[in-house]
Amino acid sequence: MLQIQNLTKTYPGGKTAVKNLSLTVENGDLYGFIGHNGAGKTTTIKSVVGLLPFDSGNITIDGHSVTAEPLLCKSMIAYIPDTPELYDSITGMQYLNFVADIYKVSKEDRSQRIEKYARMLEIAGDLNNQIASFSHGMKQKLSFIAAFVHEPKLLILDEPFVGLDPRAAFSVKTVMKEFCDQGNAIYFSTHVLEVAEKLCNKIAIIKNGELIASGDTQSVKGNQSLEEVFLELTEEKREDK
Repeated sequence: MLQIQNLTKTYPGGKTAVKNLSLTVENGDLYGFIGHNGAGKTTTIKSVVGLLPFDSGNITIDGHSVTAEPLLCKSMIAYIPDTPELYDSITGMQYLNFVADIYKVSKEDRSQRIEKYARMLEIAGDLNNQIASFSHGMKQKLSFIAAFVHEPKLLILDEPFVGLDPRAAFSVKTVMKEFCDQGNAIYFSTHVLEVAEKLCNKIAIIKNGELIASGDTQSVKGNQSLEEVFLELTEEKREDK
């Protein structure tokens, strides 16, 4: 579903944010991408969704290159950043119809999908309110409904649980698991290691732009907790004085 091969991205000024990174997300995967702030998670994600050009390597969505076939790739994915980018001056329903129009989703299909996910995320009663009145958690839920309205094959999320209360986080996790159970895939970054350990069937750990561990969650963590493994792998070695 998603294949990243030898991805390298260097910013102006010489900082290499991602170095020769390779990983594969398959159908049905709920794939967690973890690392400290500045490790290269967001740079990788923005490269995958076509928001950021990269220096070398190759990224494909369902076998199609994100650089050679960008519109086709974007039609198969949905991306939700850590801070939802919405239009505050319109209602939630107007925003969802706007997104559905872009993807040419029929009136019948969009109505069924919006109703389903609005009910699952417990936001149906708020969709006719102006987005400006929404809390961060409500905006995050609205972003999820908008992401699902065109039935993407791959969902890419940057810190999806930031700012969510426990009930909202539970609803989002339920929707994520159902999406992958249907044969789709999710690739997401997170700081919440306990969630990643319980939710994800696969994990990748990035440090200073380089992948230092990846694979099945159980294989990566062994007999330890994911938190213990993460702290061990990402610890900065100190020179003896």
